[in-house]
Amino acid sequence: MLHIFKPGLKVDFVSKFKWGIYLSIFLIAVGLISLIIKNGFKVGIEFKGGTAIILQVKNNIGTGEVRSLLEKSNYFKHMSIENYGNTSGQYLVEIPLSNINNDILNAEIAKSFAQYGSNAYQILKVNVIGPKIGNDFTKKAVIAVLLSFLGILIYISIRFRYNFAVASVASLVHDVLITLGFLSLFNYELTLDVIAALLTIVGYSVNDTVIIFDRIREKLKNDPKLSKIDAINIGISETLSRTIITSSTVILVTLILFLFGGSVLRGMSFALLIGFITGTYSSIFIASPVLFLFKGPLLPEAKKQDVAPEELFKRSYKIE
Repeated sequence: MLHIFKPGLKVDFVSKFKWGIYLSIFLIAVGLISLIIKNGFKVGIEFKGGTAIILQVKNNIGTGEVRSLLEKSNYFKHMSIENYGNTSGQYLVEIPLSNINNDILNAEIAKSFAQYGSNAYQILKVNVIGPKIGNDFTKKAVIAVLLSFLGILIYISIRFRYNFAVASVASLVHDVLITLGFLSLFNYELTLDVIAALLTIVGYSVNDTVIIFDRIREKLKNDPKLSKIDAINIGISETLSRTIITSSTVILVTLILFLFGGSVLRGMSFALLIGFITGTYSSIFIASPVLFLFKGPLLPEAKKQDVAPEELFKRSYKIE
């Protein structure tokens, strides 16, 4: 295995845990303040309901001009518009109306582009989502995230112990909160793609945490007299090279997706980027500190087994 650091490295992470916790509290607070100022998340049409229209506009008409043309219609007064995909002149237009007739919609768009002629635009797709469907999407999104937390809590409890499970879920909640805060801070919409990204972040983060916890458990099993502080420091230090190499690769690919994936994937790739960075950091500075805070030994003490007299005799005289 490729190592960035020399084998045997031991960093005193435990003494630096408080600074990691302070940073996390600050980032979560910034996200919460952003949500309060903006009166909640900027949600996508999947959750609030409405009509999404994909327009192909010709004659080199820019975004500002398209907005001005459409806003002449009362149906488009509260619309949002953005570039769609990598095709020039393609736009995603969303309006908060789900009960509009398609014939009326076509007529309003035709009236808006009348000065350029009927060939100046083409409606590629119209997607209507009613308020009931939007509420259903919201409920299912929340349930999906909560079930992922519950499943991970049960899995880690079975594989390790309840203290490891609580520490893992605490770091996952931390990752989701910070990612949501940054989405609000940078004005990205909360869409189904972003929900999928959050679930991906949860899976990635717990994988990184499990590897560190597995090494901590291995050290304690090999040396039951090892202190809690030493076990955590050695466990994190020995997996540090793996953590940096794996995370750097994933973050680099996600950064490329964010930069060159187009506007459609921008929100999802941004959430993944923040989540992967936060997930790597939280495995060390959130999951491990929470584990450290539990009183008593990290693992249950091994029960002393009764040894038969014949076995004691053989051990005393080294008889096989």
